[in-house]
Parts: sequence; C-alpha cells; structure tokens
Amino acid sequence: MTRIASHRGGTLEYGDSTLAGFTATAAMALEEVEFDVHPTKDGDIIVHHDATLERTTDMAGAIADLTTQAVLSAVINFSHNSRPILLQELCELFDDSSVVFRCEFKPGADGNPYQGFVPRVLDCLSKEDMLRTANFSSFLLDYLDEIAEHTDRPRLWLVSPAVLTQLGTRGVLEMARLRGIPEIGVNIDKASPELMAATLDAGLEFGCWAAHSTAQISKALDMGVKIFTTDRPSLAVAIRNQKREGTGQ
Repeated sequence: MTRIASHRGGTLEYGDSTLAGFTATAAMALEEVEFDVHPTKDGDIIVHHDATLERTTDMAGAIADLTTQAVLSAVINFSHNSRPILLQELCELFDDSSVVFRCEFKPGADGNPYQGFVPRVLDCLSKEDMLRTANFSSFLLDYLDEIAEHTDRPRLWLVSPAVLTQLGTRGVLEMARLRGIPEIGVNIDKASPELMAATLDAGLEFGCWAAHSTAQISKALDMGVKIFTTDRPSLAVAIRNQKREGTGQ
C-alpha cells in the first residue's frame, strides 16, 4: 500500500506547520506526518518549513538568530492566529497517534547545514520516545551522512528536479548507493514508471513529494510508489479510499 505523508501538517488545508494541521493529521487514517526543524538562538527546536519567518508569518528574520520567545510570538499566515510550535509540543500531539514522524533537516538561511544540530534533534526525539519510529529526510547529502553517524533510522534523499537533471537517473542512483542511502524521493511531476523501475532495480526504495492536486495524488497511487507527501492529506486519504473501493481491496 502506498503510504501518505501529511506535508507540514497539511499546508493547503490548515496553513503552514500549524497546531491545527498537526492535530488533525494525528487523527487521520494515514501513515506519516512530514515536518521541518530549525534551531532558535536559545537552542530550542522549532517546527517550521523555512529558515526565516517572513514568507509564512507576520514576522521577519532567521529563526536561528531569534530567541524562542520571539519565534513563538509570530502568527502563521492563514492559520487563525496559530503560532509556530516546538518539537517537544509536536511529540506530545502524536504521543497516542499511529502516525509516525518524517523529519526533514533543512539548511539555515545561508544555505548550509546547522552545525551540531542533528544530534540535538535526535536527542529530543529519543527523550520523547519518538525516535524509534521516526524517518528522516533532506535535500542535503551532508545532513544524511550526519544522520547515519548517529542513528540507524531510515533516511530519504529528496532529489530536486535540478539535481535529477544534472546527474541523471544513473548518477542519482550511484550517489545514493555510495552514501548508503536506501531511499530517494522525487517531485511527483518528475516521477515516471521508468525512473521508479530503475530505482527499485538498484535495490533502493522510491517515493515522491509535492503531490497536492487530484491528478498528482492519483498518479502517485496508480504508480504504487512507497510514499508521497501532500499538502492536502484529507483529499489524498479520500482518493486512496475511492481507489481501494473500486478494486475491492
């Protein structure tokens, strides 16, 4: 069965990385919740997509340069006054949920990985008893290497369209094997049965991201990818249920 991951807690349904979205996701009949993490100036861990606040909130500035109090005072756009949340708070929301974490490590505002950040995130998840079921992803290979140094939990390389074009299918798969990365994910619009078959033949798992429309969600389900992320988790669950009913599964 193709797994569904609620991207940022369902951005197009609840706003970007909101309490309401994550709360709703925890109760949905899907498998994973995808989210991004950034450090504050105080050393806390914020669940937020961008390294900065200006695109998605009423505040500006890099999260890593701001105090936790300042970041938590921001209001997320289109969210009914929701604020960013801490990783510990996210763990509490999913404490009794069957939905597991897909944690993405994003670069800082300068485009580089946060130094020493991976162990802090893993330590937080371990203390909250969420590490044992968590998956991790990143566009940055250095992050994936660092994750492997600290945990044997699954890692996913998010391959951007530019990287896929520049390296080609063979180059991407060779790079993944060299780094010991067991799974790749590509933009749904770049996914094809041929790319998926080549990935599986190489002994790797294949997933997709950015499947938000009905057509994109249906494509991921019809291809039978391992997992896809979507900003419209409720729609994705409904489409998957319809397809199941249609096949009698």
